[in-house]
Amino acid sequence: MLNNKKMLLGGLLALSIAASPALGAVSASEAARLGNDLTPFGSIKQGNAAGTIPAWTGGLTTAPEGYEGSGQHHINPFPDDQPLFTISSSNMAQYQDHLTDGVEALLEAYPSSFRVPVYLSRRTHAVPDWVAENTRKNAVNAEIVGAGAGLDGAYGGYPFPILSGSSEEKAWQAMWNHLTRWRGVSLTRRASEVAVQSNGDYTLVTSQQEAFFNFYNPEGDEGDLDNVIFYYLSFTQSPPRLAGGAILIHETLNQIINPRNGWGYNAGQRRVRRAPNLGYDSPIAAADNLRTADDTDIFNGALDRYNWDYKGMREIYVPYNNYLLSEEGVPYSDILGPAHINPDLTRWELHRVHVVEANLKDGERHIYSKRRFYIDEDSWNILLVDQYDGRGELWRVTFGMAINYYELPGVWTALDVYHDLQARRYHVLGLDTEEPGTRVFTNEVPNRRYYSPASLRRRSVR
Repeated sequence: MLNNKKMLLGGLLALSIAASPALGAVSASEAARLGNDLTPFGSIKQGNAAGTIPAWTGGLTTAPEGYEGSGQHHINPFPDDQPLFTISSSNMAQYQDHLTDGVEALLEAYPSSFRVPVYLSRRTHAVPDWVAENTRKNAVNAEIVGAGAGLDGAYGGYPFPILSGSSEEKAWQAMWNHLTRWRGVSLTRRASEVAVQSNGDYTLVTSQQEAFFNFYNPEGDEGDLDNVIFYYLSFTQSPPRLAGGAILIHETLNQIINPRNGWGYNAGQRRVRRAPNLGYDSPIAAADNLRTADDTDIFNGALDRYNWDYKGMREIYVPYNNYLLSEEGVPYSDILGPAHINPDLTRWELHRVHVVEANLKDGERHIYSKRRFYIDEDSWNILLVDQYDGRGELWRVTFGMAINYYELPGVWTALDVYHDLQARRYHVLGLDTEEPGTRVFTNEVPNRRYYSPASLRRRSVR
């Protein structure tokens, strides 16, 4: 049965490739730059001309003294670093070349409280050797299929470490690097999200989350993917009005073959149902509608409703190495201000980013008419997003507050923060400093039945 399923998947994939030119792979000579003048994941190894962005020298791969392993809150590896300077509404013009429109808008909207403390730039991203090796293979084999709808020839590493082709093709490749970026093999965590009202009030929504990144299964290969990038489970634990609900996601690699599969468990009805609308701009109730389904994880899901344009690289101040926001015991009340998170707990650094712009296609529907993404050149995490309403006005601004999870190793966001400039509210996803532990990463490969709808119901009714 499994072999028949793989044969069917392979046939459908072949048809999807035949229907559209394959885009993305580079020559062997280009790929040979990885690990030489380029890092193993495709970023420029040398620093910038001004010396304000350092060369990459291997990243952060050793945990600080006192760290006891995955699940422990992370110890700041740079405790003696102090801000070099702070950007505020009064001096922002001096740094305008390195600021996004969204950050400038927040400085203007909250002139007395929002600021950007800038620290020494530290390029901490790293990946295991096997991920680097797979990335080299992907560089010459990975291809976009359809109009950005899927991948072929990629597994276990960044699919497009070296962008190539037209502006649209580079944009698709950069976004797929984000969608398939390295975040370990399996993880569990308990964390909270909040929607902070304009008066500073908020209610915690706490959930237990589990994920298996099938794309990075060290025991598998591309033929074993069954068209799934990752499996994700989330069980809501509080507040009482939401407790008992659960969500299951199978995120697909080739959305021509099969769009995202989603199921929801309703505790009141004790039923698991398909969730076909869990995508695009569907509002997220736990975020008080301040986050859309495809805002989650900074961006996720299908690319088909937008025209995509790669705008090149810029040197931008981005949130990086934000260990104070994930430090054990920091009260949520210290993190959450009435208009934005506490800037004294944030760390911003100058990094090179890929800039990708998405404009809504004629005839398509989405609450955002335009989105501009700023993607870290090293980790391929989207770290900043500017999102515009139907009138073309800047509406929402997203921050990915990144740290290096040195037990992986690799950079990923610790907190995701979503600002609504018009409603004067914001939403934070990933709070866990009041929890006894943080994300637990393992290399365990679960049985896929663990992430089935039947398993979701059995586990939810316990």
